Amino acid sequence: MDIFEARMNELYELVKHHAGLYYDEDSPEISDAEYDALVRELRQLEADYPQYSRKDSPTQTVGGSASELLAKVEHSTPMLSLDNVFTPDELVNFFSRSDSEGFVCEMKIDGLAVSLIYEDGIFVRGATRGNGRVGEDVTENLMLVDAVPETLNDAPAGRVEVRGEVLMTWERFNAVNAAREAKGEKLFANPRNAAAGTLRQSAKNNHVIAERGLDIFLYYLVDAEKFGVTTQSGALSWLAEHGLPVQTAYKVCDDIESVNEFVEKWHEERYNLGYVTDGVVVKVNDLTRWPEIGATSHAPRWAVAYKYPPEEARTRITDIIISVGRTGVLTPVAILEPVRLAGTQVSRAGLHNADDIARKDIRKGDIVNVRKAAEIIPEVVSVDKEARTGGEEVFAMPERCPACDSEIVRLPHEAAYRCPNRASCPAQLAESLKYFASRDGMNIKGIGKSLAKHLTASGKIHKLSDIYTLTLEDFVEALSKDKVRTKSAQNILAELEASKSRTLANLITALGITEVGKNTAELLTEHFGNIDALMNASEEELAVIEGVGEVTARSVHEFFRNDDNRAMIEDFRAMGFRMGEIKAVSSDGRLAGKTFVFTGALEAMTRDEAGDRVKALGGHVSSSVSKKTDYVVAGDKAGSKLKKAESLDVRILTESEFYALLETQE
Repeated sequence: MDIFEARMNELYELVKHHAGLYYDEDSPEISDAEYDALVRELRQLEADYPQYSRKDSPTQTVGGSASELLAKVEHSTPMLSLDNVFTPDELVNFFSRSDSEGFVCEMKIDGLAVSLIYEDGIFVRGATRGNGRVGEDVTENLMLVDAVPETLNDAPAGRVEVRGEVLMTWERFNAVNAAREAKGEKLFANPRNAAAGTLRQSAKNNHVIAERGLDIFLYYLVDAEKFGVTTQSGALSWLAEHGLPVQTAYKVCDDIESVNEFVEKWHEERYNLGYVTDGVVVKVNDLTRWPEIGATSHAPRWAVAYKYPPEEARTRITDIIISVGRTGVLTPVAILEPVRLAGTQVSRAGLHNADDIARKDIRKGDIVNVRKAAEIIPEVVSVDKEARTGGEEVFAMPERCPACDSEIVRLPHEAAYRCPNRASCPAQLAESLKYFASRDGMNIKGIGKSLAKHLTASGKIHKLSDIYTLTLEDFVEALSKDKVRTKSAQNILAELEASKSRTLANLITALGITEVGKNTAELLTEHFGNIDALMNASEEELAVIEGVGEVTARSVHEFFRNDDNRAMIEDFRAMGFRMGEIKAVSSDGRLAGKTFVFTGALEAMTRDEAGDRVKALGGHVSSSVSKKTDYVVAGDKAGSKLKKAESLDVRILTESEFYALLETQE
């Protein structure tokens, strides 16, 4: 065996290994750029030494395999991937190969490819790309993506299939990873893997899917010509007109000069988008020519992806400090000599944890290469050990919390070090206060990170409820450091007063209980109805609630066993907070044991109001239809839930029939 055949065999195994981690396990070990380099090397060797090529080469396949945890879906038309180019010359070769005039440039989304099928305008099925021929059925999960419409606008009769990418925005990715870091869990490598891992959850974990807040963009209309569409730009317009989300960052280009201008324009501007892109997709605009231009076994010849090179910068670590999070997790942070990277000035980089620092042998004073992980979070990639002078300092985690001097702990099952002083650590209290005031919590506008730090540092806040005892003068004093006028302090006081009428689910979310986000808080509120029932629930009672689970149950139970936390709830009660939403569910309610699902718009009341009527009679309201559903209430423009109810033979009620049922029960 000569060296070229040996290297090709090595690359076959390497590419398959890393493709499996990326596509099937959503947990890559190397960067996209490193993976692309392996694939390019393999393709070049296959071109140079075709006698050593193998039929099972990963260069001839699409994506990964379909998970055994989800039902299989066979695609009527294969879902292909795209060939990548990395230089202007390679892009010119694509133009000459396609022999076309007129192209559409679209930003290349770093997400999970999916197919959506509508029947007579109603969403009936969604699937991942899988290996291009067979994907995974993720219909129920896609129903929890707010941007996926249940019905199309002005829908044509019959079947409509559209394709696109499920993604996670920068904002949601940062929030999800922050929550995982607080729990000592492994962080998602990038938004693409976070989105893929979330969407491919078992349907029984749909509360996780809803809580993480996925998004979607569509860009491909299957069999477009049968709808009178003959161009890719026309297909994008058709999708948007029918209510499907489409990227606005695209352009019709007449020639290569115009394409190059688009590529150059978005090299830097892409960082202003709310989601991750790593290149530009260039497509022949004339759809009628696509069959003539053709495709390989894994990619079309009428489209190509131009990928931007990964950006790295060289700088020095001037210090390593410790950040204390809301739940007490201690995170090392590298302070850098400022350097421009991926469109922004970078002066800090997260170091994840002590184990990661030890593995990379990162020291204070080191010259390092930094990049933005998935172009979002600055991280240290490597250390230039040859540049060391001997004056660098080896890092060690502190033995005591830098914020409150408590002795830190490290639990056996966690990678994280924690400060156990939840009650009075000022760093934890500042982060907790910021979270308490967040949109999913009490939604108190004006209380952000800076003000939260000022207030806790002042010594005037020792627990969350203290924020409601502060005066106008207290806020003016804290805000003056940020040069904000007295009017802002008055606005915050008004926001605080208004927040007392927020829902019980808002309050439960705002408390910052480990494992409890917005959706879990709503589940707890639905089940118990008031704070007293929740506080007094046993761990066993909590664990049997669908969508809660043992870990969350233990966390909630422990939180409410704490005397300080119970005292804080009494503070909120005395201030006039809502301590209940509906009458507590009881076994003798006339709808006890009955599960309702609402779809479409109701005329006489909102769906939330209708749900409260059901809960008041002991019933349960679910967001998805299953064999356990007793009634589906179908309002105007009912969507895919109605179709599923019909397929499962679930009883369907019109709005008037629903009200008649309530009257007989009340």
